[in-house]
Amino acid sequence: MKVLYLDCGMGAAGDMLSAALLELLPKEEQESFVEELNGLGIPNVSFRADPAVRCGICGTHMTVLVNGVQEGAHDHEHSHDHEHDHDHEHSHGHEHSHDHEHSHDHEHSHDHGDGHDHKHGHSHSNMDGIRHILKDHMQLPEEIRNEVLEVYKLIADAESRAHGVPVEEIHFHEVGSMDAVADVTAVCMLMHKIHPDKVIASPVNTGCGFVRCAHGLMPVPAPATAFLLEGIPVYDNGIQSELCTPTGAALLRHFADTFGRKPVMCIEKIGYGMGNKDFEAANCVRAMLGELYV
Repeated sequence: MKVLYLDCGMGAAGDMLSAALLELLPKEEQESFVEELNGLGIPNVSFRADPAVRCGICGTHMTVLVNGVQEGAHDHEHSHDHEHDHDHEHSHGHEHSHDHEHSHDHEHSHDHGDGHDHKHGHSHSNMDGIRHILKDHMQLPEEIRNEVLEVYKLIADAESRAHGVPVEEIHFHEVGSMDAVADVTAVCMLMHKIHPDKVIASPVNTGCGFVRCAHGLMPVPAPATAFLLEGIPVYDNGIQSELCTPTGAALLRHFADTFGRKPVMCIEKIGYGMGNKDFEAANCVRAMLGELYV
């Protein structure tokens, strides 16, 4: 049985998961996969797989550029490097608009004020907009398109619960929604390429402390992330940062068959997906692919 084990000892985010899974592909296929991503037609988005080192460990960071700007590029103070997938700037009436563009560190706000508005002629800021992008702009097999939508539904449902508004009123920031669509799509495509028989994830390190949003300080994990992690074993090791983002939590909920310790397995390939920020511990998701040992 082919088993994929995801080590989330430093949390999880869409870009980290996609980079870790990318490293599981044969070397000769990794560059062509990035080219495949760039040919999908995600509006104003381009991908780049960059070498990265954290605590002396070599891995890959998946860089997503929206209108030529890297997600989180303006977030110097808060950035677990997680894209903050939170791109859903749930606009329940008041727009979370932080100037810190994509803040991985939760700062929800993701208003990414990078000045790039993603001019496309129609809004991509809600679930209908996401469906429009997936159906009318992206060249995706129906199976993968449905997977991406399922992940987005999880996020929208969690945002709805956290903010007390109907799912159809949940809004995702334009730029934020683009980089999150990119991250979620990349992970869904890679999971289909790797095609494990079983996916096991470790308990998830959420980080701790507080993150600032337009309405004040929020506890880590942020409310929507906490809802997404219901029923999943979580902990924190004292790192004052948001280590698990909503997109990361949604992807784990969608793909992991179970959570727990690494099984007895013969490891055939290991991938390291790196975050942007440096901590005492290596800021990465580690993916291990191999055969269950029986």
